[in-house]
Amino acid sequence: MPDHGGLRLGFAGTPEFARAALVALAGAGFDIALVLTQPDRPAGRGMKLQASPVKAAALALGLPLIQPRSLRLDGKFPDDAAAARAALEQASLDVLVVAAYGLILPAWALDVARHGAVNIHGSLLPRWRGAAPIQRAIEAGDSHTGITLMQMDIGLDTGPMLLAQALPIAADDSAASLHDRLAALGASMIVDALPAWAQGRLLAQPQPLEGVSYAHKIDKAEATIDWSQAAALIERRVRAFNPFPGSSFTLGGETLKLWRARLAPGQGPPGECLPGPAQTLRVACGDAALDLLELQRTGGRRVAVADFLRGHPVVTGTVLGAPGG
Repeated sequence: MPDHGGLRLGFAGTPEFARAALVALAGAGFDIALVLTQPDRPAGRGMKLQASPVKAAALALGLPLIQPRSLRLDGKFPDDAAAARAALEQASLDVLVVAAYGLILPAWALDVARHGAVNIHGSLLPRWRGAAPIQRAIEAGDSHTGITLMQMDIGLDTGPMLLAQALPIAADDSAASLHDRLAALGASMIVDALPAWAQGRLLAQPQPLEGVSYAHKIDKAEATIDWSQAAALIERRVRAFNPFPGSSFTLGGETLKLWRARLAPGQGPPGECLPGPAQTLRVACGDAALDLLELQRTGGRRVAVADFLRGHPVVTGTVLGAPGG
């Protein structure tokens, strides 16, 4: 069994990104005394309550679990916050590990563990602080991103850094594919770093003052494609918003999702379908063109554009629109 320095952990996280770290820590033999995750949310077509990936993993691993609606003692759910504080204090934690939890941790929560709280963040800080670092890195055309392990303070991803490791962004990476690689990297890093940090062999370094940027939360309104934008930007946004919220446009009044596209030669009024190779849908953008590769009708499945065109031919000169426009 690896030497974990007798660390007693708490874990706070909600989505798949966090689940990967929780499973890795449990698999490495760490003592996980308490898991926090957000309350079950309605999801899917039936809008039934669904457990978070972290909750599902915690239950499968037999770990103690709480789901407070808030951790703010002066907030809307003070009873939840007080109960969570009591549970965390009773757990006698050495470290609180946080990964994409989704709730603000007040000062008391950051101090509840003997060594404080360490966050697994999906970027190379200080670039892309905030809620959507994976998507914003792709959208911006960054050549690489990575994982930063950060000692948390009361700021928004402003705490001193314990460890960082870079990861290249491939030309065809979507948010989904990059997320999976970053989740695996973060899980591996936290397992290796925690004992070294607790034993004083991993020193926290302040974040650089230069290069700060913020990864604002993805809004569903960003799904609408603006064909007057540069083709390269639209293509990056398609990948950045895959799987959520997806990128959409209208064809003949019907809203379609675009899941994959590639840069192509050609010019014309933005949104106009241009001549191109057989079984392709080439669309003019602000400076060049895009070949649309994978589409989805409302309520349908994703299909290659050639399959779509066999049932829904599109003539040259057709102008694609924006949903609601």
